[in-house]
Amino acid sequence: MKASRELESIHDSFLSSLTLLEGMISSLREGVIVIAKDWQIFASNPAARSLFGWSKIDSRYLQDVVENEEIRQAFRLALETGGRTETKIEILVNFDNRVYDLRVAPLSFAGSLEDRHAIGIFYDITRLERLEKVRQEFLSNVSHELRTPLTSILAFVETLENGALEDPDNSHRFLDVIRRNAERMHHLIDDILELSAIEAGKITVNPQPVDLSRLVEEVWSTLAEKAAKRGVTFLNQIQLETSVFADTRRLEQILINLLGNAVKFNREGGSVTVSYQKLNGLNQICVADTGEGIAPEHLPRIFERFYRTDTARSRELGGTGLGLAIVKHLARLHRGEVRVESTLGKGSIFTVELADV
Repeated sequence: MKASRELESIHDSFLSSLTLLEGMISSLREGVIVIAKDWQIFASNPAARSLFGWSKIDSRYLQDVVENEEIRQAFRLALETGGRTETKIEILVNFDNRVYDLRVAPLSFAGSLEDRHAIGIFYDITRLERLEKVRQEFLSNVSHELRTPLTSILAFVETLENGALEDPDNSHRFLDVIRRNAERMHHLIDDILELSAIEAGKITVNPQPVDLSRLVEEVWSTLAEKAAKRGVTFLNQIQLETSVFADTRRLEQILINLLGNAVKFNREGGSVTVSYQKLNGLNQICVADTGEGIAPEHLPRIFERFYRTDTARSRELGGTGLGLAIVKHLARLHRGEVRVESTLGKGSIFTVELADV
C-alpha cells in the first residue's frame, strides 16, 4: 500500500509539473520543444509547431519532425549526458532563411533522473543577425571610402615634405589634389552623419507650402557653373507658382542630390529637365537627364548605401555613394517614394513622389 501511495504521489507530481510546463510554454514567442528519453516529443508550443511547419508534433519522434542534425545532436547531448548546449542554427521557414539561437538543457520531472527529458528553446535572432551584417558592411564601406582619399592626401603630403614644396608648379598641383580629397572626406562624413540621423529617426519633417519652381531654380543656380563646364543645359518645365506641401530644407536636399547627379553623370553637351505633375494625390517631381543610362541589373540596388554602377567614375566626380540613399529616406519621411527609369544610351528619369504630409 505504501509503495502504491508513493507511485500515486509521483504520478500526481508529474502531471502537475507537466500541466505547469504546458501552461508556461504555450504563451512564449520562442519555439519550445520537450522530448522524452525515447526521442518522442513530449510537449511543444504553437511557436515551435509553426517553426517546423506542423499543426501537431506532440507524440511524434524528433527525427521525423526535425531534419537538422545540429538540433538532434544538441538534444542527444542533453538526454545522454545531461549536458547543456547553446548553438546558432539556420532553418528555412516559409521560404525565408531564419537564424535561431538554440539552447537545449536536460529536464526531469518529479526529481527522477531515470526519466530524464530535454527541453530546447529556439530564440529567433534573424533580425539581429541581419542588422549586424548591415553594420559590418557599413563600417567596411566607410573605412574603404575614407581610406582612398586619406591615402592620396598622405602620399602628396609626403611628396611635398621630400622637396616638392620648393617646386611652385608641382606644389600647387599637389595642394589642389590634397584639397579635393579633403573636401571629398568632408562631404562623405556629412552624408554619413545625415543618413545615420535619418535612419535613427532623429530627423523630422516640417511641411509647409513650397514654391517648387522657384526652389528648383535656386538649386540649379548652385550647379550652374559645373553644368556650364560640361555644356549641360537646363530646362525647368514646372509652371510658376506651383506649390507643394513639404519640408523646404529636405526637399532642397532631394533636389540637390538628383540634379547634382544629373549633371555629373550626363554626357558633354547634354541636358537636364525637371517636371512636375500631381497624380493620385501625390506630388511627382521628375528629373530627367541625357546621360549614358543605367544598366537593368543595377536598377534594383541603385538606392542602396554606397552602391555605385561605376565606382571609379563616381569617385572621380566626387560622389559619396550615399546621395540616392538619402533621397529615398527623405522621400519616405514625406510618406512618398522614389523610383528610376533608365535606358542605356539615352538617359535616366528619377521620379520623387511626395504626399501632402
